[in-house]
Amino acid sequence: MIKKLIRVEELTLNLDEDEKLIEWKILKILNIKKVDLLNYEIVKKATDSRDKSKILFVYSLNIDTSDNEKIVSSKNPIFQKNLKKHKIRLIEPFVYKIEKIDSKKVKHRPVIVWSGPSWLLCATILAEAWLNPIILERWSEVKQRVIDVYNLFTKREFKKDSNVQFWEWWAGTFSDWKLYTLVNDPRSKYIFSEFVKSGAPEEIMYSARPHIGTDRLRWVVRNMRKKIISLWWEVRFDTLVTDIELENGKIKNVVLQNWEKIETDDLIIAIWHSARDTYEMLYNRWMEIKQKPFAVWVRIEHKREMINKSQYGESCTHIKLWAASYKLVSHDPEERSVYSFCMCPGWHVVLAASEPWMLTVNGMSEYAQNSINSNSALLVNVNPSDFWSDHPLAWVEFQRKWEKATFEAGWWNFNAPAQLVWDFLKNIPSKKMWSIDTTYKPELTFTSLNNCLPEFVINALRKALPELDKKIKWFANPDAILIWIEARTSSVIRMFRDTNCESNLKWVYPTWEWAWYAWWITSSAIDWLVVWEKIIEKYK
Repeated sequence: MIKKLIRVEELTLNLDEDEKLIEWKILKILNIKKVDLLNYEIVKKATDSRDKSKILFVYSLNIDTSDNEKIVSSKNPIFQKNLKKHKIRLIEPFVYKIEKIDSKKVKHRPVIVWSGPSWLLCATILAEAWLNPIILERWSEVKQRVIDVYNLFTKREFKKDSNVQFWEWWAGTFSDWKLYTLVNDPRSKYIFSEFVKSGAPEEIMYSARPHIGTDRLRWVVRNMRKKIISLWWEVRFDTLVTDIELENGKIKNVVLQNWEKIETDDLIIAIWHSARDTYEMLYNRWMEIKQKPFAVWVRIEHKREMINKSQYGESCTHIKLWAASYKLVSHDPEERSVYSFCMCPGWHVVLAASEPWMLTVNGMSEYAQNSINSNSALLVNVNPSDFWSDHPLAWVEFQRKWEKATFEAGWWNFNAPAQLVWDFLKNIPSKKMWSIDTTYKPELTFTSLNNCLPEFVINALRKALPELDKKIKWFANPDAILIWIEARTSSVIRMFRDTNCESNLKWVYPTWEWAWYAWWITSSAIDWLVVWEKIIEKYK
């Protein structure tokens, strides 16, 4: 039986207090002696900057004492005073167990298509459960991709099979790689612990805004892959799945680009939202696919010091404070709402094209988050009425249409079209940058948003920017830079999945946001664990 721990929340320290004071505050809150405190663990650490004159760090803790149940049931007046304030209660720690499967029950090895972050993690779990999966990665390993993407950014050398979107761990290796999620699932602790074992910073275990950074993520990828290979499972790079074969409505074979066939009884579809060719292949193989809502956006760049000061006030240069983030929304009953998304404190806007003659952008930051600018997406929802077709893949063409227009507006050479906020609000083309320099590589082409964004996006942004400026002073800074387009907020399709996590094709398991059962990294990894648990049940 697992021993219950004491959960204490809302324990605060100011910027000048050392974390060594946490122990003293625990003794005071629980009204116990030092000899009774066995151990404590930081579960969550957040920054409270609502009062700029008194910025606080707010902690949630798991605490072990000589008698946890006796302390929580104490009638002592001092403890009773703190009970409600700090939400003191007993909790049972979550331990994720990996069940072993009798390999004799498994006729053919599971196949995982593509190696996103959660898939590498869950391939490890399948291997530890003795299922020994085969993972098929359509591109090369991360080391080669770093070279290819550097050449794209600096020399405009685009490779359809080697870019920001497609490679080992997909866009994550050139993205911000935030692990923040609103999904409250205890599995996330297990997921984070596996990342830490592979080299991720330990603070992701408790940070309210957990972040690895693209520079550290590449080492995490390599270390996780080495662990998986050591568990006797197979990874194939440069291996594109071009077809699947069914027998009596069930998966039978996975077909590769060299016509090789891999027989399997469990196919886990884990592809990224930009694998449009695989969308089409699965649709042609009668997989049930539907349109789903998504959004398009522009990136807005500000000076990092301006965002920091707006969020932290005069404490903005304090050594304990990281680059500031924000989360904004502008609701308009007549127009569409506009909200910030994928905010990247202190780093870059990046070229994220994955098809020739098209351009899309994304946000990225390294672990230190110390670049001159901060950027965020300003997102506007796309509705079914915005396009003429109800075909399941119609939104792919919608994305392509505007990515082509963006490529043309950037002079056909991977320059990103851009406009200053002041010029955008006055509806005049921009000609050059002013006080804010850009982080985008290779270059920007200044023009007008009118040239390559849907009218409903432009109208919504023009109404929203002045409203957002009321929430963060100088958000609508005249010199702030709008860079477009980012049309890959999420997948544009949804796949059917039943209570066993199977699609309408038997033993084919769609996962992650591509299937619309999760949203980004952490929730995707959680969803993968759910799928794995269903596969384990099948063999039990």
